[in-house]
Amino acid sequence: MLIGVLIIIIILLIVYILLLKGQFRSINRQLSRRLNKHTRQPVNVQMIDHQLDELVININNCLKAEETLRLAGIREEKKFRDLIANISHDLRTPLTAINGYLQMLDNTQLNKEQQRKIMVARKYAGELEQLIARFFEYSYLVTAEPQLTQERVNLTNQVTEYLAEMVPAFEERQLKLQLVEAKPVIVWGDKESIKRILQNLIRNCLQHAIDYISVSCYEERDYAVVAFKNPVDKDLELEADNLFERFYTGDKARERSTGLGLSIVKLLVTQLGGTVHANTGKGWLEIHVKLPLYTEDKDTSGR
Repeated sequence: MLIGVLIIIIILLIVYILLLKGQFRSINRQLSRRLNKHTRQPVNVQMIDHQLDELVININNCLKAEETLRLAGIREEKKFRDLIANISHDLRTPLTAINGYLQMLDNTQLNKEQQRKIMVARKYAGELEQLIARFFEYSYLVTAEPQLTQERVNLTNQVTEYLAEMVPAFEERQLKLQLVEAKPVIVWGDKESIKRILQNLIRNCLQHAIDYISVSCYEERDYAVVAFKNPVDKDLELEADNLFERFYTGDKARERSTGLGLSIVKLLVTQLGGTVHANTGKGWLEIHVKLPLYTEDKDTSGR
């Protein structure tokens, strides 16, 4: 009699455990569906169990709270983008007026000292314009969802083209240009993003390089690599781990850079599925950007 009762209890316990396992599998499937298919369906269970019901209620409360925070975040991001756009417009309007007045002064009779002062004012107005544009670009990239068009891009041609565009700037700074590798390297990525990455890297070289700039493109396993190397001021204290942080600059006087250019590079490279890192030493800086190589299967899957 006692053995029979024990057998029944064991059978009931086994059934109960199996039912519990089934409910946990169901909860896991529902959570996976929410995660992968972005549904907003609440989690539910069929089995009547007080503790299990309590667990599901808490899960749904957490999901609801997370959804509320997500929607609030989206609204705040929109407000932030609008704010940045307004700030950018507010800054550009007086800057346009300043440039206009400088142009008017340029057309008047000025002595050499006055002309020199006008040139200095033009220089700083131009730098301010670039800072505003970079601030706007960084703020937009941080808050906006990336809209990428994946395609086959000849990285070597892109590098060569943008370096050629900047030759007058290199000559003005008396910088020699060394293009180490000319072999065609093809990547899979968004052409506009790659353009912005290269332009920011070139601008960084123009700001900090001394004597020469060395650029190379090559393949490394499943990645294409573009590397920029140049000597820098020995008094410029650069920390490789912090170089891509926003507003970081190795110049303690903060006269050379806002630090946003390389932060923009890191954001764009990450969006393209690549990586970026820097090596530094006493008097030199090297930046390596890795982007996914083009393969035929990517081209087929992208269509």
